[in-house]
Order: sequence, then structure tokens, then C-alpha cells
Amino acid sequence: MKRWIPFLKSEPTVAVIRLSGMIAASGRATLNDANLAPVIEKAFARGKPEAVALEVNSPGGSPVQSSLIGARIRRLAEEKEIPVIAFVEDVAASGGYWLAAAADEIYADESSVVGSIGVISASFGAHEFLVKNGIERRVYTAGESKSMLDPFRPEKPEDVERLKELLEDIHSNFKDHVSARRGGKLPEDRDLFTGEVWLARKATELGLIDGIGHLGPMMKERFGEKVKFRRYGVRKPFLARFGGQLVSDALHGLEERAAYAQFGL
Repeated sequence: MKRWIPFLKSEPTVAVIRLSGMIAASGRATLNDANLAPVIEKAFARGKPEAVALEVNSPGGSPVQSSLIGARIRRLAEEKEIPVIAFVEDVAASGGYWLAAAADEIYADESSVVGSIGVISASFGAHEFLVKNGIERRVYTAGESKSMLDPFRPEKPEDVERLKELLEDIHSNFKDHVSARRGGKLPEDRDLFTGEVWLARKATELGLIDGIGHLGPMMKERFGEKVKFRRYGVRKPFLARFGGQLVSDALHGLEERAAYAQFGL
């Protein structure tokens, strides 16, 4: 005789992906598509979460990596039909906001910094130092633009103009992404793509985010007090903290500190 086993409904779950730090193509302590791909895939694939929440705390970085990570999130969200909700911590600026905009909804703390929808390129010029110290720079190229913006040679107006064209093209891609994701929530009579940043309440008024809110309380309000959180993030190998990696980490730490500092953090 068969025993009847009642259907046991599991508690609702929310997958939480942590996106914290600089966005760069390489580096153990950075956010990039190669590091995050298995993390994001697992978050969407394990069971059927009610939602995927993004914990975003990033001052930005590589526009390409921002685009790759955001595209992966959107692709999986649409394939799995799972809503994505972003929660901003200290900052979601530049590439960090690109990641947040990959979500269907964005919330932040009252003091969170949001925006910086722009593109920047920074370098240095050392040609005068070389001349003063009797050092001759020798460069041989095939292709007149191969040594464009060489920091050890005087700056050429045509090189600067070419760089500005590239930056404008990347900026256009960024604007297209934000406009597509935020839709009719953005005001038509104000330019939000100047690189300016705002705190959360003003960002809400401007349509850049959907409101003030924190992950735990909002998910419990939406999915019930018994909702479970499954957390996913890039783990740093313990042994990688030692040896030559220490120097690399120290340099990266200074760069990341500078990136956060520009937003007063």
C-alpha cells in the first residue's frame, strides 16, 4: 500500500550577489566578468530564487567589464525569468552604476552616492623630465597612430582629438544602457549624463533609482519573514595573500582608495 506524502513547500529564497570594489579586466581584488561569471551563473541556476539581489558598492572602472557583467546579469534574468533588484551601499558610480542599472529596480541608503555617468581617461606627461635629464626616447612604429599619446613624448593635438572621440563613443554606449534600463523614469528636461553624482533621495527624484531601502527588510516585506538568503561572491584564496601578491594588492589598494575618495568616501 502506497503512503501518501504531503507536498512540502520550501521557503522562498533570494540569491544575493555581492559586487564590491573596482571594476577592472585583471587583478585578484577586482570585479570582472571572468571572476564573476561562475558566481552569477550559480546564483541564477541554484533552485529557482524568487529574486536575485545585487549588493553594489563600486566607484566604477572598466566600461567593457561593466558592460560584460551587466549583460550577463540581464541575459540570465531574462532566460530564467527572475527579477533582479539592486541595493546600493556606499557608492554606485560610473561603472558601479552601470552594474546597478542592470537590475529591474534600484534602491539605496539615504547617504549612498549614485551617478557619475561619464567616461574618464587619465595619464601623465614625462617628456620634459626626459629632456632635462638627458634621456632620449626612441620609438619606431609601423602605422602613424601606433604611438598615440605616448607619455614620454610631447602631446599631439590630433592624438587628443582622437582620444576624445573614443571617450565620446564609450559615453554614448553608457547613456544608451542607462536610457534603455531606466526607460521613462528619467526626466526629459535634464541632462543626467554629465558625470555628476547625487545622494539617494535626489537620485530617486531624478529617476536614477527607485527609492530608499535596504536589502533584508525589503526582501522580507516582499517575500515574507521566512525568506532565506543565499549569498554569492568572489572568494579570495588564503595563500594568495602572501608572496609577491602583497605588492600588487598594496598598489591596487591605493588605486581603489583613490577611486572611492573622489566621492568623499
